[in-house]
Amino acid sequence: MNAPVPTAGVVCFRGDEVLLIKRGKAPRLGQWSIPGGRIEWGEAAIAAARRELLEETGVEAEILALVDVVDGVFVNDLGKVERHYIMIDYAARWMSGEPVAGDDAADARFVRMGEVDAMVEWPETRRVIHEAWSRFGGA
Repeated sequence: MNAPVPTAGVVCFRGDEVLLIKRGKAPRLGQWSIPGGRIEWGEAAIAAARRELLEETGVEAEILALVDVVDGVFVNDLGKVERHYIMIDYAARWMSGEPVAGDDAADARFVRMGEVDAMVEWPETRRVIHEAWSRFGGA
């Protein structure tokens, strides 16, 4: 029996910018998203968020709060579920480091909030970024 995979992601703000990564692996290969990844066995979600942020971007941040928990259910052309992620997304404030793509990321950069809608394809990621911005923008 398959089970959903728990992941942690970070919406990291630096002034009026948000940190995005270009995905280097499926799902959503080549698309812009927030840094994040799988929670390891025995690892707290918030610790996974910090670790994934550092591994994928070289950036360190202060986690501010939980933004949302999102189901990422990906189906194939026949309508069969191929992947199911439970994504625990946190808002954070940049502390140090300049983005450098690492681990699963093909690219990493801070972008102005005004660029998010044009860059991020998945509506759920856009929604989470805007929700975090409405609560913690410019933090």
